[in-house]
Formats: sequence, C-alpha cells, structure tokens
Amino acid sequence: MDLDTVVVGGGQAGLALGHHLRRAGVPFAILDAHARVGDAWRRRWDSLTLFTPRRFSALPGLPFPGDPDGHPGKDEVAGYLATYAAHFDLPVRLGCRVTSVRPGTAGGFTVDTSTGTLHARRVVVAAGAFHTPWVPEVSGRLAPGTTQLHSSAYRNPEQLPGPVVAVVGGGNTGVQIAAELADHGRRVVLAAPAIGPVLPQRWLGRDIFWWFSRLGTMRLSGDSRLGGRIAAQNPIIGGDVSGLLRRVDRVGRVVDAEGDALLLADGGRRRVDAVVWATGFRPRYPWLEVPVLDPSGAPAQREGVTDWPGLYFLGLPWQRTRGSAVLGWVGRDAEVLAARLAEDRRPAPAVAA
Repeated sequence: MDLDTVVVGGGQAGLALGHHLRRAGVPFAILDAHARVGDAWRRRWDSLTLFTPRRFSALPGLPFPGDPDGHPGKDEVAGYLATYAAHFDLPVRLGCRVTSVRPGTAGGFTVDTSTGTLHARRVVVAAGAFHTPWVPEVSGRLAPGTTQLHSSAYRNPEQLPGPVVAVVGGGNTGVQIAAELADHGRRVVLAAPAIGPVLPQRWLGRDIFWWFSRLGTMRLSGDSRLGGRIAAQNPIIGGDVSGLLRRVDRVGRVVDAEGDALLLADGGRRRVDAVVWATGFRPRYPWLEVPVLDPSGAPAQREGVTDWPGLYFLGLPWQRTRGSAVLGWVGRDAEVLAARLAEDRRPAPAVAA
C-alpha cells in the first residue's frame, strides 16, 4: 500500500501530529504496536500522577476533562489519549509493530510491520525516547535471589519482597518511587549522588507550570543559556524531598555488586532485598535502517529534521524546546512539523520562460 506519510508511534506526539496533518489535508497513517491507544501510559506505576495540571496536559483541539487545576493519574491520561484519537477519527493502526524502515527502491521508504508492508513518501518517527530501559551492568552481579526491576516495570510496593529496598537514581522517578516505598514502611536505600534543585508544585498560589507558561520557560531552546542550565540540572518537581531524605538511607554512586549487596564509590556496601533501577532510558531504534543515528544510537536531527530527505522525528526531549516531550506542549512541535510536511506537498510555483 502506498501512503504519503507514515507516523511511527501512536502516543501523544503521533496523535498531535495526526490532528495537524488532518487539518492540513495530508494523507497519513499512524502505526502503533499496542493493543489500545494509551497503553504505554497504562503500563506505568499505579500511583503515577502528572506534574502538569489538566489545563496544561491537553493535546491541540481537545481540552483535558476534569478540574483544570487538578493533576491527572496515568490511567486518566491513557483514557484521554484514546478519546482524542476517537474524537478526531485519527487513522491509528493498532497492533501494528514496525519491524523495519528502510529506503525504498523507487524513493521514499519501505515500512515492514507485523501486519504487512507499506510504502511511504515520508516517515515521522514519533516513538519517543523513553522506550528502552537502561540498567547498569553491575545488576548482573547481584545474587540471583535479589529481586530487580527497572522503574518502567515497577507498579507498586507489593512487587518487592523483604524490608530493605534500594532505589538507584535521583531523578523525579527515583524520588517518587523511594517516597512511596518509605510510605509503605520499607527501609529505603536511595543511591543518588546528585539530586537536582527542588521546585514546589505550587508557588504564590499558582501551579508551577502556570508560572512556566507565563514566563515562557517551556518555550526555551536547549541551545539557549537558561535552557541549557535547566536541562543539565533536571529539577525535581514538588514533593517533600528534604523530608524524604530524613526517612531514607541516602548513599552515593553504586559501582559494583556482590551477593546481596550494592558496593558504593566511597567503599561502603548496603545489603538489600530488592532493587529498583531508576536509571533512565537509552535511545534504540533497531528497526530503523536509515543512516540517521549518531554513534550513541540517538537520532541526528535538528528540530526533528534529519539529513535524509523525508525522514523526521517528533517528541524527543528538547527537540525544539523544553516542552518538546511534554504532553501539554508537544502539540506545538507537531504543528510546526505538520506545516512543513504540508508545504512539501504543494507543487512548486511555475517559473516564467
């Protein structure tokens, strides 16, 4: 089947792009491996709540229902995305896993999927950057009986046996999971050599994202001086971090493991019953057979545009701005890219002889 544009990924980035492509009259299809729209959100931990209030969690064209100043849970986000796709009748092909994207023999791209092969003039990779969990190799040296989960597989404290649980990683995810485990009576070892600056969820009676929106910080480029500082700091949003640190055993960097113990950079060791690796994700596109990845495997792109004609990315962190990978702001990048794709379809103006 021949298509003008294939969008790989039916999460918030792909759906927002689909909305703008439909308005621009660009034919397209969205391919998603999940059984339902929003399943990537449904699989996250049970108590996950967004930092952004509902008024700043909507995609273009459809408000997020409920109290605009309240913060939705992950299942509510999943339901909203499913409603969004249905509301705009977006052509999402579910259960369609992409296995290969390669240059086509007659131009464009050949897209192999679990349900067949497609041919497209352009491809937009909107699969995000948080799809391949990364766990350090020291995890392999823990005793076989030690339960280990990456944060992406963590659901609730009941998954983890024993009284002593280590959480490795000091970002927002690690801090939130450590707090939940401490609330449930676990003795938590928080391995976090550095914790970013803590920003309150509310300040002077307003949600912090209201201030971000007013001050324009979500529109900052990573190339800007302030944007670069924010990206490097990875601030913690909300939560009583100082209170948490009084309830947990905070330690430094994990450098090795032996038996049921984590070995630390300062020479210390901590015996644990279970470990949650809140160590983030790494880019990985094994199905992308087009030379647009850098040596680390990350996309080589500028504001979503690659050097390979017709191949684009959307929804990457700091792709254009601080909000590029954030639910309520990804629509702005999607609008820019959709306009570019629509312009590319217009015939060139006639030139007088």
